[in-house]
Amino acid sequence: MKKILNPDLSYTFRDYFLMSANLTFKEIVAELGYDSDETELELPRTLTELTDFESLKRRILELYPLFNLVNETARRETLIAPILTDTARYTKSQIRIEYPIEVTPQLKGVLDYYLKSKNNLLIVEAKDSDLRRGFTQLAVELIAFDVANETAQSVLYGAVTTGEEWRFGKLERQSRIITQDRNFYFVPQDLEEISRILVGILELKT
Repeated sequence: MKKILNPDLSYTFRDYFLMSANLTFKEIVAELGYDSDETELELPRTLTELTDFESLKRRILELYPLFNLVNETARRETLIAPILTDTARYTKSQIRIEYPIEVTPQLKGVLDYYLKSKNNLLIVEAKDSDLRRGFTQLAVELIAFDVANETAQSVLYGAVTTGEEWRFGKLERQSRIITQDRNFYFVPQDLEEISRILVGILELKT
């Protein structure tokens, strides 16, 4: 099988997004030594009260018609950032935006959002569109954290989103399988479920 990556070159996370125009998610993660799957994931969901959820929903519904959400920056500011800020507050997590990491020359780049609680981490990749290719980039970002081995978390979680549309995935570290959720979640109609999943991931015990 022909190699995809040149060992003499370095690659950013963004490069894998660009590659996925011509290569499948399965081909790219296989090149990095991982298997792939797509199924309906049983994602963790918090059962605790989201005390500020109604305020979040109201803010998003009020701002939604006022912005032209045609670019990634507008979507981040209007839809993604408020959801993740509330998630960080509920879980007492650190949140980093545009967070640069370099694990190896082939696993480096900037994470759009990185949340870290006492027990778990969560990566969120923001895209203008095309969650299929965006998920490939997210998968490589999860691989980078697996290779870095800086967390005891047995399953690494992430999401790719346009702000209006969300898709989740996970990397099972022992089996080296990255699974893409078949389900899509939408803002505003699935906002509470999205919030409960995000909080649930960060609340998980390792």
